[in-house]
Amino acid sequence: MNRLKFDSITHRCLAVTAAVIATAAMLTACSPGKKEPSKPSSSAPLTVHVAFFPNITHAVALVGLANGTFAKALGPDVKIEEQSFTAGPSEIEALFARSVDIGYIGPGPAVNGFLKSHGKALQIVAGASSGGAGLVVREGSGVTDVKTLAGKRVAVPQTGGTQDISLRHSLQLAGLKSTDQGGSVTVLPVAPADTLTLFQKGELDAAWVTEPWISRLVKEGHGTLKIDERDLWQQSGRKFATTVVIVRTDFLKDHPEIVSKFLQAHIETVDWIGGHPDDASKLVGDQIKKLSGKSLPADILKSSWGRTDFTYDPLKDTVLTFADWSKQLGYLKDDRSALGDLFNTNPLNGVLSNLKRRAIP
Repeated sequence: MNRLKFDSITHRCLAVTAAVIATAAMLTACSPGKKEPSKPSSSAPLTVHVAFFPNITHAVALVGLANGTFAKALGPDVKIEEQSFTAGPSEIEALFARSVDIGYIGPGPAVNGFLKSHGKALQIVAGASSGGAGLVVREGSGVTDVKTLAGKRVAVPQTGGTQDISLRHSLQLAGLKSTDQGGSVTVLPVAPADTLTLFQKGELDAAWVTEPWISRLVKEGHGTLKIDERDLWQQSGRKFATTVVIVRTDFLKDHPEIVSKFLQAHIETVDWIGGHPDDASKLVGDQIKKLSGKSLPADILKSSWGRTDFTYDPLKDTVLTFADWSKQLGYLKDDRSALGDLFNTNPLNGVLSNLKRRAIP
């Protein structure tokens, strides 16, 4: 290349480089100063979907949500979306669909959901209530004990739920079976509100339900509490898990700090209920009215409260007993030996340790 042409190319390159440098310098001069990479000024709050039943046995959920204990513990960056159910299997299906993150539920559906998902969908992280369940028989039904349920119609909230398992286990001990198993007892899955209506019409003979439906069937349906389920658990001091707290496994993995804060509020709510039973029962009554459209008379609340205990202890052995019963009834292929990872009390015990309380085994 001749010298003149080379010098011309070099000159043009230097000119372009100079222009780029000048432009960059001009842009720098016009900017308000050096900044770190921009970050969003705000982000949408995390939504936590919390499930529960409008029952006395779910009082911890009802109170903690109503008085703001959960919201305060989770903070302004977390939004709580409440979801009300009337039966456990429906709540489990919602959890499978990722519509529930934290749920209050009976041990039967919790076990079924764990096994159905091969141990991947959920874990029990705390207890919520004990007691508050039993068999109510209609006046004039002729039912005097479990053996006399032969040929009768008995309601449960939903097939496969905790009360369904308790009823069928009691039938099994009495040498009876449901009609779907070739026996003589017709077991019907009926929503609790409809159970009361059918009781009043004489179209049901008995029902295995939780509070406040025991008390309502007794008072409004002219029934008699024939079996207080606490009496069937003498080996555990009349304590058994009626409601436990489950967490969707992926949610726990992604948001362990949120779960810990929730459990801290859960414990705080259990403590508050224990120290303020009258205020707590009134608050629960108000919430049930809000959710169901019907208020509970003071005597219904009082009798319901008297049959129910509130605890953060999941009462593991009683949950495992429900699993054994479920296998015996043909609901499950596995017994308690397949439930090694069902319980995860590490988050709960972390909170209890900070509170200087005894850990849950």
